[in-house]
Amino acid sequence: MAGPEDTPLLLDVMLGKLARLLRMCGYDAAYALDRGVEDDDRLREIAAREDRTLLTRDEELARRAPDSVLLRTRHVDDQLTELDERGFTLALPDEPVRCATCNGRLEEASGPHPEHVPDDAERVWRCVDCGQRYWKGSHWDDVATRLAGL
Repeated sequence: MAGPEDTPLLLDVMLGKLARLLRMCGYDAAYALDRGVEDDDRLREIAAREDRTLLTRDEELARRAPDSVLLRTRHVDDQLTELDERGFTLALPDEPVRCATCNGRLEEASGPHPEHVPDDAERVWRCVDCGQRYWKGSHWDDVATRLAGL
């Protein structure tokens, strides 16, 4: 099985929504557009240099990139099902570890929280790279339900 702890990923430009969900599952999921990369050769180079598994919807790129994963479907829930069928662990961790926005690591936040964080949030995490705040709210529950339905 491919788990978040041992499977760094690189997702091509067609998989932005999937990148966010995989980050919520704890994967180190680099996204091509976050790095300003669209060129297939550059994607292959980055995947090899950083020892990342390339996820792509591009058949030609998948043929040229060893150990890549070709996703055939367009809808993110179908893509999650494809990954589940290939043995990827798709579940939310006990507490969030990756920023869904930038892929940075999260740490527990202390001190006063911004006004957009609800008062009833028991714990809050902050991305060490971009400062985004996270808590287990309705979105977390919705994603957990979505993943349980795979």
